[in-house]
Amino acid sequence: MKTITLALTGASGLPYALRLLECLLQSGQRVHLVYSQAAQIVAAQELELTLPSRPIEAEKMLREHIGEFSGELRVFGRDDWFAPMASGSNPGDAMVICPCTMGTLAAVAAGLSDDLITRAADVMIKEKRQLILVPREAPFSVIHLENMLKLAQAGAVILPPNPGFYHHPQSVLDLVDFVVARILDHLGVAHTLVQPWGRISGGASRDD
Repeated sequence: MKTITLALTGASGLPYALRLLECLLQSGQRVHLVYSQAAQIVAAQELELTLPSRPIEAEKMLREHIGEFSGELRVFGRDDWFAPMASGSNPGDAMVICPCTMGTLAAVAAGLSDDLITRAADVMIKEKRQLILVPREAPFSVIHLENMLKLAQAGAVILPPNPGFYHHPQSVLDLVDFVVARILDHLGVAHTLVQPWGRISGGASRDD
């Protein structure tokens, strides 16, 4: 069982985050979830889902929403400085910010730690643990790109939610699953969402 911090911020793309949470829990991982106030607004807009402000209520709602799973879920408030991921003594195995706003990305790049999300990301970088950022913006400005480069040089993985089409998606969920599969690949979590390249019907062989 891996311990993975999942942070949701106010960019468009909450369907990626909820699907990722579902897959992590159903694969038996321990997930420490934290989300911003803006993420609550976006969840209501994109998913018609109300994310409660109180962690206990959020845990109950998400358990009912996801259904049965073998992993563990804990939800933390964004100002909970006693949360495990707020300290380098207990950072967990990895952290994913999905979706990641440009404001959050900039704060992490600048080393700001004014809430639990940015503090946890700062901890992952300084402890040399895996940090995956899923930035959702278009187009990227020079400032955005410079911040991404800075974080990539610090060891973070920049994984924009850009779905591929070689697996012949038939639905929006197929497109969501493609992105979630790439995140799971980087986390080292097994899944069956998308067949690996080379096993997909119609894909190029190694001899081509």
